[in-house]
Amino acid sequence: MVYKFVVLSNENESFMMEFELLDTHTLLDFHYVLQDELEFDKSQMASFFTATDNWEKEEEFTLLDMGTGFPTMESAILEDVIYRKNQKLLYIFDFFNERCLLIEYVGETNEDAGKDLPACTNAKCIPPKQVVFGSKSSKNLYNNLIVSDDYEEDTEEIDDLFINEDDDDALSDFDDFDSMNEEDDE
Repeated sequence: MVYKFVVLSNENESFMMEFELLDTHTLLDFHYVLQDELEFDKSQMASFFTATDNWEKEEEFTLLDMGTGFPTMESAILEDVIYRKNQKLLYIFDFFNERCLLIEYVGETNEDAGKDLPACTNAKCIPPKQVVFGSKSSKNLYNNLIVSDDYEEDTEEIDDLFINEDDDDALSDFDDFDSMNEEDDE
């Protein structure tokens, strides 16, 4: 059996993708096809959650076994996770900024022998960026990761944080190592 899913973004109303997966695929298979279609950096953490009709998190499925007792994506077979029409899933791809994809199971169809699955069958709009670092006012894109270019190195300010040879009296209370040990003994 082929399961059909619609994927939406929680931050971009015009973003929409459709996927088809076999009922025997795992959430890890779904993760990989999402990562490929969105051109995400595969080294970043992600989790699936089953969700209520109001998109509230329920059971978590982690990418790796974290020793917390949560099932992994690899062990979660779709036919065991999807138990009702319009079943909702959350795909958290940016934990620090709580950004996710909203996934809804929309039905099933018979398997087409000539079709490679899992597959994205329809996509509209530009995918969300994977991770956001820095302020939201100024961003540079690097491998679909957003990094801030707000930081301008102020070497004078950084140098003030460290003691150097120009700081003659910075350690004047400690003439030598022996005097430091004598003060500790008192």
